Amino acid sequence: MDKGTLYICPTPIGNLEDITIRVLNILKSVDIIAAEDTRHTLKLLNHFEIQKPLTSYHEHNRKEKGEVLIQKLLNGENIALVSDAGMPGISDPGADIIKLCIEQNIHFEVLPGANASIIALVASGLDTTKFTFEGFLDRDKKKRKERLELIKKEDRTLIFYEAPHRISATLKDILNTLGNRRAVIGRELTKKYEEFIRGDITELIDHFKNNQPKGEMVLLCEGVDLEEEALREQEKLEEMTIKEHLILIMKTGVDKKSAIKEVAKLRNIPKREVYKESVDI
Repeated sequence: MDKGTLYICPTPIGNLEDITIRVLNILKSVDIIAAEDTRHTLKLLNHFEIQKPLTSYHEHNRKEKGEVLIQKLLNGENIALVSDAGMPGISDPGADIIKLCIEQNIHFEVLPGANASIIALVASGLDTTKFTFEGFLDRDKKKRKERLELIKKEDRTLIFYEAPHRISATLKDILNTLGNRRAVIGRELTKKYEEFIRGDITELIDHFKNNQPKGEMVLLCEGVDLEEEALREQEKLEEMTIKEHLILIMKTGVDKKSAIKEVAKLRNIPKREVYKESVDI
């Protein structure tokens, strides 16, 4: 028996006209549609007069239901996978069933379609030549700050997803960790009240003091300027004494001999000069 095919079908993120003809044809032809929220997807199907069996596949049942769907595919059924909006597999359990398909050598196709992060990036006015998608930051404040610390020297444009009730706290954490960078928020993308809010982080924080956050949001921050960052780091080093610089490097686990060599190189001074300052360390 031939195996079925899993079709990854992006759906509109707001404007129903953004669905592709190809996605509509696939939804009409498959044996079953696996949806993040069947009630939400039923509205979409009714709008386009598509009648197909629906089954739920979401974060809370992905393990058990994933196995069921894989078995259906192995039995020759064709399945369309949809999320509530946008591309399945991005920040949702669609990625899990794709991995299962790869393991089981089941054919799958990813169809093109709407994606909030790319729409927001193109409209942001920030650098689009290189960017990184961070998705939703952790809800736990400590873990959120740890992640921001890891990416604070990232020079690519940063893309985050955020919910309206968490946006102000996230902006404050970004300000405290990454600094006051240029940033853009895209909200209600492709919908009637689509809006882009531009400024630096402090201006965005001030905006939400006077305007209630509404709608799902894409937050974009410019990457760090590595040349400027290097200059700032050099300025900090020059403000330190040679001894302070040695102690700073040795605290990272570097032995004294290696630290002397590194400090001399970084400060472009003779090693003997650094050695003199190291005698009583």
